[in-house]
This record gives sequence, C-alpha cells and structure tokens, in this order.
Amino acid sequence: MTELDAEDGKLVTLARSARARIGAPEGAAVRDGDGRTYAAATVALPSLSLSALQGAVAQAVAAGAVKIEAAAVVTEGSEIDAAGLAAVRDLSPAAPLYVADPTGALMGSA
Repeated sequence: MTELDAEDGKLVTLARSARARIGAPEGAAVRDGDGRTYAAATVALPSLSLSALQGAVAQAVAAGAVKIEAAAVVTEGSEIDAAGLAAVRDLSPAAPLYVADPTGALMGSA
C-alpha cells in the first residue's frame, strides 16, 4: 500500500489516538463532505456495543454530515467490522476506508 496524503494520514492519527486513549481494540476516524473529522473507539458496555467505525459515523451523522469523504480504522484484528463498513457505505458507497495496525502502518483499504 502506498503512502497516504496528509488529510488521510490525519484520519489514521486520529483513529490511533482514539484507540489509545481508552485502550480499545479499535479506533476509527471519518472525514465528512465539509472536511470535518470525527473519531471514536470501540464501545463495549453491557447495554451498548458499537464498533469504532460505527461510533465515528454516528458522530458525523449527528453533526449533520450527509457524505463521508474517507475513513480509517486502526485495529489489531485482520477484518473490518461489517456493520461499520456498511454505515460508511450508507453515506458514500465509494469512500475509501484505510485499515492500519496500531503503529499506524497501512494494512490495506476497502
């Protein structure tokens, strides 16, 4: 995978920070059509479970976003949460989704 441009690299940085802040399994960040960014970590409560990507998309939608330009997930795992990917695709079917490991090294895209 090639290097990300500065704006997409910022998404990986935000996702890493969200993950590290609470020691979550995943962190995610999205950039909306206006260039605003939203970051979230995995939520695992007895009454509420959200993937990091679902949380970031939910924040964007709650702020009025109608389009996602790009998204990034930082994870120790090898697969992207299907529901989180579906949430991104609900807003923007062609938005790139970058997947990075906890060090920020890119592992792929979807």
